[in-house]
Amino acid sequence: MKLISYKVGLLLVLSSLIIPKTKAQVMDILTKQEKSIAGISATTATGKLDLLKIQLIEGLDNGLTVNEIKETLTQLYAYCGFPRSLNAINTFSAVLADRKAKNIIDPEGEKIIQNTIEDKYEQGRKTLEQLTKTQQAKPAPGFGEFAPRIDAFLKEHLFGDIFASKVLDFRKRELITISALAAMDGVESQLKSHISMGRNTGITDAELKELSIIIRKTVSTTQANTLLKNIDQPLFAVFSPDMMVGVSEMEIVPEHLEEYKTILKEEAAASIAKEQGVIAIFPMLQRQHPSQVRIVEIYADKAAYEQHLQTPHFKEYKTSTLKMVKELKLIDMESLDQETMRSIFGKLK
Repeated sequence: MKLISYKVGLLLVLSSLIIPKTKAQVMDILTKQEKSIAGISATTATGKLDLLKIQLIEGLDNGLTVNEIKETLTQLYAYCGFPRSLNAINTFSAVLADRKAKNIIDPEGEKIIQNTIEDKYEQGRKTLEQLTKTQQAKPAPGFGEFAPRIDAFLKEHLFGDIFASKVLDFRKRELITISALAAMDGVESQLKSHISMGRNTGITDAELKELSIIIRKTVSTTQANTLLKNIDQPLFAVFSPDMMVGVSEMEIVPEHLEEYKTILKEEAAASIAKEQGVIAIFPMLQRQHPSQVRIVEIYADKAAYEQHLQTPHFKEYKTSTLKMVKELKLIDMESLDQETMRSIFGKLK
């Protein structure tokens, strides 16, 4: 009897070793905290403070500590500049103050310890060797030889000082960097380098693909495709088959025109800033008849349009301008050339 039990037990152990892993076990997915880090980084890099506020709150609710977020925003100064990093830090401070007023106490997390090592350049150089798995010359070839001070800043401040903090590991720090670079235009060569470094920290292409979804949601489909292109993945369709294009024709009561223009400008700006599905809201006035207003509106799809109608800023616009609009006509339009549409407003940058 004991022999039979032993054999059965042995078979169970062996079978557990050879049974294929389930889909959940082999799937490479980002944690809730990592997704929040990506969202915070992308919205900081693009200066979208309203969306950043949402990402910060979600991040805290998802379990990020105060110091993890502080370290994220501090690291980003090296990639998107001090102004956006400082704006993000001020936004985070306001979020924490608001939560404290509501008796929400967020954990500080691991203490941020200042790096006191004497040779920060050498520490940064070794960190970069670990991330790139490549020997790093002193100074760096090319830009480091041409401008030694920028090489020193890169090694000492970023990879020597910021990366020395143990509040975030190298994997999370590369998620921060990749998210920021993927969100910004004109930095594709740096994005390629950090994708390689990210892979060296254990970030998989499946996780990078998941990251592209976050970039698409918080920034744009175009920027998400920049990331996908660099990991050899299929690109997102820029336009949905049911993309909505329309023109609103209105006549405004003349005595309310100036007030209406102010409210309309605020609503259009809020829609573009806060709603990913709003591609364009472009108000115009007839030069000879200023009370005749035309608005070109483009939405990613019908769902984006319906969501727009439920937003607080649109409802406020609708309510406050009701008495100002003498006549309103909504005209559904069809795009003749969707591929060219992307470049229509491009030169205004």
